[in-house]
Amino acid sequence: MTTTSLPTAGPTGAGRSPEEVRNAAARAAIMSRVKAAVTDVSAPLGARGDAPRVELLSASRAETVELFVENVIDYKATVVRVKPGEEGTAIAEALRRVTSVVVPSGLDPAWTADLPGGIRVVSDDHLSNATLDGVASVVTAAAAGVASTGTIVLDHGPDQGRRALSLVPDLHVCVVRASQVVHDVPEAVARLRSAVEPDASAGMPRPLTWISGPSATSDIELDRVEGVHGPRTLHVILIED
Repeated sequence: MTTTSLPTAGPTGAGRSPEEVRNAAARAAIMSRVKAAVTDVSAPLGARGDAPRVELLSASRAETVELFVENVIDYKATVVRVKPGEEGTAIAEALRRVTSVVVPSGLDPAWTADLPGGIRVVSDDHLSNATLDGVASVVTAAAAGVASTGTIVLDHGPDQGRRALSLVPDLHVCVVRASQVVHDVPEAVARLRSAVEPDASAGMPRPLTWISGPSATSDIELDRVEGVHGPRTLHVILIED
C-alpha cells in the first residue's frame, strides 16, 4: 500500500484546530496539483482559440424534431403538437384545471385569448415571491429546444419573462416552435450566444435556463420527489411551423 502525505500548510499558529490545519493542507495539495497540470499552457486566457466542438449529426430536420419530442416525453413531460394558429386552443386545454396563470409582458396576447373564464390571468408587474408562489401556472415561449437531450432553453426575453416565472408556479406551459429545435448542445449554444454576450445583446447579458423535464430530485434515499426546484409539471406545446 502506498501512502501519500499532504504538504504542510506552514506554521499552524495559535488557535488553529487540527481540522483547520488538515483543511489548509488539503487545499494546498489541490492547488499544487492544479498548477502542475497547467504548467505547459503558455497562452493567456482569451487567446487560446475556440473550444473544440463534437457535434452530433442528424439525418434530417424531421428526425431532429422527432428526437426532441421523444426525449421530452421520456422526462415525463407532456408534448402536444399543433399547427400554427392552434396554440391558443392548446394552451387553454392545458390550463383548464388551474385557477390562475401568470404571463410575461411580451407573450403573444392571442395565446391567452381563449382561456376559460374562471382562470385569473396575472401580469408580472414586479410580483413579490409570495404573490408569485400563489399563482398556479405560467405560460412562456422558448428560445431553443435541444433534440439530443430533450432540453428547452429560455433566454428570458419579453415572451419568457424573468427567471422566477418559470421556476415558482407548479405548472409550466411552454410553447416551442419546431424551427427553434436544434440537434445538439453546441448548436444551441451558438444560437443563444447573442443573449449572453453584452455586446451582441446591446446591454447586460441575460441568464439562460435549461429545462430538461419537470423538476425532480432523488437525492434522499433515491426516492424521486417532483417539484422541489421548479414546476412539478411541464406541458410543452410544439408548433410545427
